[in-house]
Amino acid sequence: MRTYGQYCPIARASELLAERWTLIIVRNLLAGCRTFGELMDGAPGISRALLTQRLALLEQYEVVVREVEPKGRVRCRYALTERGRELRAVVQAVGEWGARWLELEPHHSDPAYVLFATSRLVDVDRAPSHGLVVRFDLADSPGRRCWLLVRQPRAEVCTSYPGRPEDLVVRARSEVLARCHLRHTTFAQAEHAGLLEIDGPRPAVRAFLGCLQPSPFAHVTPVALPGEE
Repeated sequence: MRTYGQYCPIARASELLAERWTLIIVRNLLAGCRTFGELMDGAPGISRALLTQRLALLEQYEVVVREVEPKGRVRCRYALTERGRELRAVVQAVGEWGARWLELEPHHSDPAYVLFATSRLVDVDRAPSHGLVVRFDLADSPGRRCWLLVRQPRAEVCTSYPGRPEDLVVRARSEVLARCHLRHTTFAQAEHAGLLEIDGPRPAVRAFLGCLQPSPFAHVTPVALPGEE
C-alpha cells in the first residue's frame, strides 16, 4: 500500500480507502453482498486477483472479516467489522456529494452494474408471493439477455434462461434505468417519452414497479450544470 508519509488522519485513511475499487467493495458489503461472487457481480470490471488483494488488505486493517464455512456450496463469507460498518456514514456522504455535484454520463451506466443495482433495489417482501421473472433487453448490450428473478430471499440476476416464462420484458438503455433509479425521471415518464418499454400484463407491471425501490441517493437534487437550467 502506498503511503503519503503524512500523519494527518485524512491522509492515513486515504492510503487505505482511496485505493481503486476499495470503496466500491465496502459499498457492496454495506448493501448486503457476502460472498466473493456477489462482490464480483457488484464490481463489473474488477479482476478476481485484484478483488482478492483488496479483501486481504481490508482484512489486514480489520475492516472486513472472513468467515470460513467448512460445509456448503459457499466456502467463505465476508462481513464488515465494527470499524467497517462505521464507514457507512463515509460512503453515504461521498454518494450524496457525487449525486449532487457530478453529472451522470453515459459511460457511468455499465449494463452489468445497472442490472446488479436493480436487483438490490427490489423489496421482495412487497413482491407477489409467486415471484416474478423479468427479462431485460438492453439496447446498449445487444444480443445479451438477462433475467431478474424476483423471489425470496432476495432478487437476483440470471444470465441464462431461468426455466420459467417471463412475466415481463423491459426494453431500454442502461442509462435510462439508472436515471429512473436515481429519480431523475420516472418509469412512466421514460415510457411516455419512448425511452423505455415494459411488456406484460398491467397487474404484473404494477407489482414489479411497486416492489422496486429508488436509489439510496434519489433524495439528492442534482445541481444544474451550465446550460442545463
